Amino acid sequence: MTYRNTALWLPKPGAPFEVGPAPYTPPAAGEVVVRVRAVAVNPIDDLPGPLYRLALPWLAFPAVVGSDVAGEVVETGPGVTRLRPGDRVLGHAFGVDRSRNRPAESAFQHYAVLLEHMVCPVPESMPLYRAAVLPLALSTAATGLFQPDHLGLALPGPDPADRGETVLVWGGSTSVGSNAVQLARSAGYRVLATSSPHNFDRLRALGAAHAVDRTSPTAVPELLELIGAGPLAGILAIGAGSLRPAVRVAARAPGGRRIASARPALFTRVPGWLARRHGVRVSSIWGGTLKDNEVGPAVYTGFLPAALAAGAYRAAPDATVVGHGLAAVPEALRELKKGVSAQKLVVTL
Repeated sequence: MTYRNTALWLPKPGAPFEVGPAPYTPPAAGEVVVRVRAVAVNPIDDLPGPLYRLALPWLAFPAVVGSDVAGEVVETGPGVTRLRPGDRVLGHAFGVDRSRNRPAESAFQHYAVLLEHMVCPVPESMPLYRAAVLPLALSTAATGLFQPDHLGLALPGPDPADRGETVLVWGGSTSVGSNAVQLARSAGYRVLATSSPHNFDRLRALGAAHAVDRTSPTAVPELLELIGAGPLAGILAIGAGSLRPAVRVAARAPGGRRIASARPALFTRVPGWLARRHGVRVSSIWGGTLKDNEVGPAVYTGFLPAALAAGAYRAAPDATVVGHGLAAVPEALRELKKGVSAQKLVVTL
């Protein structure tokens, strides 16, 4: 069968996106091709021109970007036995990652090449537009929680034993935070989270034992009281302004003094250096590294398929469909810049 591909091209940093033809790339060993049916948008998809060169200096232009994919498998490469054509899946697209860096592997096109071990079947009961909210946020949370160079926590699984340790997710209602709460709970940790009060019920539904108002002047002492004798296994700090209070908690709580920050290294270098004076180690997460170690397959093939099928893991935050077709993606990115709360913007294709 011959497939005709179309992509949303970024000609150069800061230029307008353009819809145009793109080659169809067959899958190599360990890869699958997915007919993309829904994509979610993220801030890194539409950086100001100079920031593209700063954040992704290796990215070759013209580029296709985007990380969040949901659709159907149309072709599998050599050695792929877990997935078959016709399977409904979600997957993390790595076209902008330094080690991949090719348009064929990005999300904003009709046919995307994905790494088989970073793809997960989607239950028939879950619409693909809902599944599209997961990949990048899930990968970022999993990287920060489970990789040894970050918090190094035990991996998630079915019916985990209570580990008697607490994980704090500062920014629990964000896309990354919603996944971090669920992943940490699925690994047997007690979870505390911060958010605005109107999102407290959402966090508890995802598995947080307690939620604290992140803007409260008493947030740090409240969290320390909830942690109690601990131990604190670590903190995931998400969003602007999260690192300073997270350091204050880590410096005073019993247990591991490790913080994994979802902010770029550019913004964590100085605070991280200052945190060392309090015995706190800060690391900056790049959500693509798990594809190259045991964490990626442990989450995408070992844990998530059964958890989604059983309803034990939710596609969170909520998906809001804001358009259809590749031409709708730039408008979705403009809406994202206006700010969203406890939701993720999705475009169907």
